[in-house]
Amino acid sequence: MARPDLFAPSRLRRAGLAIAALAAWGTAQAAAQPARGTPAGPPPVWGETKEAPAKAVKVPNFWNIERRLERPDAARLPKELRFVTTDDYPPFNFINSDGVLSGFNVDLARAICAELAVTCVIQTAVFDQITDAVGESRADAAIAGVVATPAARATLDFTERYLGTPARFVGKSQDTLDAATPETIASKKVAVVSRTAHEAYLRSFFNEAAIRPYSDLAAAQEALKSGAVDLLFADGITLALWLNGADSANCCRFIGGPFTESRFFGDGFSVAVKEGNDTLRHAVDFALQRIWEKGVYTDLYLRWFPIGFY
Repeated sequence: MARPDLFAPSRLRRAGLAIAALAAWGTAQAAAQPARGTPAGPPPVWGETKEAPAKAVKVPNFWNIERRLERPDAARLPKELRFVTTDDYPPFNFINSDGVLSGFNVDLARAICAELAVTCVIQTAVFDQITDAVGESRADAAIAGVVATPAARATLDFTERYLGTPARFVGKSQDTLDAATPETIASKKVAVVSRTAHEAYLRSFFNEAAIRPYSDLAAAQEALKSGAVDLLFADGITLALWLNGADSANCCRFIGGPFTESRFFGDGFSVAVKEGNDTLRHAVDFALQRIWEKGVYTDLYLRWFPIGFY
């Protein structure tokens, strides 16, 4: 199976990265699932994967556990919660080798339903129809990387985010560099995909590095593997999948920590509901926090992202 290209324009639009890049550069198939069903099949294998790294994976936390959310009134919730997503965005939502809708978003939707004790129905649609599906009440909620842009907020409301889209540096496995700061990489050659938010960020905050733009991520990755550059700066999720797969050939590792500035890298992923549906929005926020507190979120994150991107 070909590895997912999270740098494709349609992927970047979902994460808000394309919008951030422009700003920086310019100034129904339905699958009913039991609420507590076992996730369908193992995580996808992008080619031949390596053994999990010895270093502990850092799981991000987006919830303030000291804030006690009110448990939603079950009588005000639908008995059947209809999620809509796409089937072409691995490892978040995609059709696996058994023909079953799978992915991190799919498992998270089922966990939300389980926490709210409602039946899950997960529908699929093309990405451009996701907003209309919720806005026109053909679905109750979208879990497909919909970005909370002003246009989207005209018809949708959004929960708190459940996943971020940080940027990361990657270097060769034998590189002794631990921190990625403007000072530590000032003399380094850094590959980046041209005309992206990542290049804009480098030129804004790491302009003393020798920035080497490439036309696409594959070319930048090859430059790092061959030694033409010292580091690569790109989307952390994409890089984590690459590091965990055969294409990286054990060449590389993350250097330093995540970069999360929303102006460049977006606000991350949230669940979208119809505008004004505060009951469902609050219920999903409650479920997400409980999923975190119970350790379910950690299990799902480690399942789908064995090399974490934080």
